[in-house]
Amino acid sequence: MKIRIGIFGYGNLGRGVEAAIRQNKDMELAAVFTRRDPATVKLQTAGVPVYHADKALKMKNEIDVMILCGGSATDLPEQTPQLAAHFNVVDSFDTHARIPEHFANVDRAARAAKKIGIISVGWDPGMFSLNRLMASAILPEGEEYTFWGKGVSQGHSDAIRRVEGVADGKQYTVPVESALAAVRSGTAPVLTTREKHTRECYVVAKEGADKVRIEEEIKSMPNYFADYDTTVHFISQEELNEKHSGIPHGGFVIRSGKTGLNREHNHIIEYSLKLDSNPEFTASVIVAYARAAYRLAAEGQKGCKTVLDVPPSYISAVAPAVLRKNLL
Repeated sequence: MKIRIGIFGYGNLGRGVEAAIRQNKDMELAAVFTRRDPATVKLQTAGVPVYHADKALKMKNEIDVMILCGGSATDLPEQTPQLAAHFNVVDSFDTHARIPEHFANVDRAARAAKKIGIISVGWDPGMFSLNRLMASAILPEGEEYTFWGKGVSQGHSDAIRRVEGVADGKQYTVPVESALAAVRSGTAPVLTTREKHTRECYVVAKEGADKVRIEEEIKSMPNYFADYDTTVHFISQEELNEKHSGIPHGGFVIRSGKTGLNREHNHIIEYSLKLDSNPEFTASVIVAYARAAYRLAAEGQKGCKTVLDVPPSYISAVAPAVLRKNLL
């Protein structure tokens, strides 16, 4: 029997989950839930029903794992605990500072309902988190570095679009090559925020808008751009659509460490991602962990988990004996 997946929220991430399910033969898409008018949502999978979000609980016996595709700012802090009281759930909550709080809320709801919730699944948090854990355990005496990009930051792009006089815009986070080179050299440099990344903004200004003011407002924006060397490029809507319509991203997790009685030997562990589509890759990770949620629930486990708590073999569709034969 296939694992029956529900998608809660059908934006970029939800569409990515739909596509990823097609690549996993042990899964099927059971239903999609949206806050929009269901009649306006057109899926790419024939025969799958679309319901309004408030109808989700009526499907609780038809769905093995509900994948939540809302935003971390306001959607997931409410939706994940609420739905974990009725479904096994997986989300991509990525507000790093609030993960302990979110974990506690989901754990409370899932344990009471005897369900499984896996939170903060994706590439960061997610795959990068796993690699930070492994590298720090293997090289306890060392320094850790995370670089993001080159890629589109959707939150920073939204911040640009909120500036008065801006019609549209995209922002790219770009690692500083000299900083990357210094880390890879094993010298364990101490790097400031400004030394690790730059930010490139591509802005479409409204007709008659003050471009000097817009540029200054973007560059001085606290929590977004003020701590970085930021470049603002003013372009046309046509150029933005043509050259900046995608959502690429990626990055590097690097650990520089030493071993030996006198710490005489240097080692570098590096994990990198280069993604054409941030939401589609994130969706692919989530779908793999939906399999893990299903297996954990089948074992009778309950409560909240993260990628740090799930055995790696649980995310694979391949039998453990085959994994041992082919991958070890």
